[in-house]
Amino acid sequence: MLNRITTLPLDKRIAGVHCIPITDNGALVMAWDRDELILTTIGGRLEENESLDEALEREAMEEVGIILDSNRVPFASWYWQSTDTYTVWFLVRAEKFLSYSFDYEKTGYVIFNFDTAKQMISKIEPNTVKRVQILEMAEERAKNLSWLV
Repeated sequence: MLNRITTLPLDKRIAGVHCIPITDNGALVMAWDRDELILTTIGGRLEENESLDEALEREAMEEVGIILDSNRVPFASWYWQSTDTYTVWFLVRAEKFLSYSFDYEKTGYVIFNFDTAKQMISKIEPNTVKRVQILEMAEERAKNLSWLV
């Protein structure tokens, strides 16, 4: 179940982290998944003994070759009943894009505004609303963060 949050959940283990990096001009960054043919937030599962920050930084580098600012704002969580864990989404400023070969699971990233992202996801995945809901939550939270603009 997807929930809005302002602080990290403490009642269960966080097993996954995702982020929506925001550029200096207020655009957002998403990854294109070549296997699933979807636009997705950047992130994945924590590896053994990895902190949330370490996992987020690793996933951002692996998936799109981006360095993230250290200021991260949680805005959404998903509770996975099957594993009794959470996945948490963060807003974060995109600090730097590096030259990248995209040899891992993604083929690149897309930079666009929230409205365009929601429209594209709705066209690509007409039967899925979760990613659009995540973007709506991120957009709402971003409006109140002066460091993102």
